[in-house]
Amino acid sequence: MKTLIKNATIINEGLVFKGSVLIDGELIGKIFPHVIPPNLDLKSASIIEAEGLYLIPGVIDDQVHFREPGLTHKGDIFSESRAAVAGGVTSYMEMPNTNPQTTTQELLEQKYSRASEVSAANYSFYMGATNDNLDEVLKTNPETVCGIKIFMGASTGNMLVDNEETLSGIFRNAPTLVATHCEDEPTIKANAERINQKYGGQIPISAHSQIRSAEACYLSSSKAVNLAAKYGTRLHVLHLSTEKEMGLFAEGKVQDKKITAEVCVHHLWFDDRAYISKGTLIKWNPAIKTVNDRLALWEALLSDKIDVVATDHAPHTLEEKHNSYFQAPSGGPLVQHSLVAMLELSRRGFLSVEKVIEKMCHAPAKLFRIDRRGFVREGYFADLTLVDPNQNWAVSPENILYKCGWSPFDKEGFSHKVVKTFVNGELVFDNGVINGNIRGKRLHFYA
Repeated sequence: MKTLIKNATIINEGLVFKGSVLIDGELIGKIFPHVIPPNLDLKSASIIEAEGLYLIPGVIDDQVHFREPGLTHKGDIFSESRAAVAGGVTSYMEMPNTNPQTTTQELLEQKYSRASEVSAANYSFYMGATNDNLDEVLKTNPETVCGIKIFMGASTGNMLVDNEETLSGIFRNAPTLVATHCEDEPTIKANAERINQKYGGQIPISAHSQIRSAEACYLSSSKAVNLAAKYGTRLHVLHLSTEKEMGLFAEGKVQDKKITAEVCVHHLWFDDRAYISKGTLIKWNPAIKTVNDRLALWEALLSDKIDVVATDHAPHTLEEKHNSYFQAPSGGPLVQHSLVAMLELSRRGFLSVEKVIEKMCHAPAKLFRIDRRGFVREGYFADLTLVDPNQNWAVSPENILYKCGWSPFDKEGFSHKVVKTFVNGELVFDNGVINGNIRGKRLHFYA
């Protein structure tokens, strides 16, 4: 099973060059940066002419919520992984706040089993921490599980970890990377009570960033960073949203750091002015904050304080989102549109195309130490995406693949379009058509 992708513009490891890639089975067999040798045997290969298209590594999204098990009216592994490959995302790491929550090794393995049956993309799942499952958490295998997730802020059920002994036990003894959601719960509760009184219970969505404030984020993020520094933990702080938090992180190469940072597409695209038009559709935790916060996130991303761009893809139904402030859940679907959104921001001059690929493909592979993914390299898995950089289109219900059926980018026009996605060498997405027979693989990691 061979495929030759010819005459593409390959964007990889800071380089942009014209070339061709031969896929041989699951792997990238050969990269031809110049001319394809005339004696190359292509009799059994399918040929894809990619003149004018970008060829990039598949995106690795290190933070998604696919809602299975228990919340499948919002989304499931089958539906959301199909949306992922349509957006050029070939690997994802999914969160434990499902129903039941992924807080035992048995429940964790059940997710892997389910993904092997239905996932169109490659997958990994976080082990979830609670105040009382330390023994289970410490059994996590660093070679087959992406990390341990700690909610150091408000969460569903009993997944808020605020017991100091448990936190110390995880940070001291974690066998793998620890990923944290950082918002200080007492601060949020005090803010909510104060603002609820101010508005007489009729809280506008614009107050979300005041309730889930910059101070609430900083108090929790700084605590996580201090614990990681004390115990030498591999810490990854998820979905940063404030200017103040940027002082906690150092510039540098992701592979040289033990404490790393992530920003999500929505915190780079929107600021609190967008609440007027988008309302609860852009209610996320942590909240979208001020213009200055957004600009500080951009500065940190470009200076390599922030290491990874992800989505925190978290679908809810429109019926759920169209509730009043306290009743409307936080989160929104993004995994189908993250790559094209970042490429659009590149076209507008915010960052280079090379930087987009670094932060969405290379850096997650390095940070999580993923086995042979995230690069266009010979001998690596052929997780590849072809993008047309000159195809204008707009998001609409007709082309949205999320099970919830909506997007915060509804009616947004993009200039780049994902046209083909390969997972482990197989063409899973081809100009709007998904091959339903292809399944992704479990990610593996270098311990």
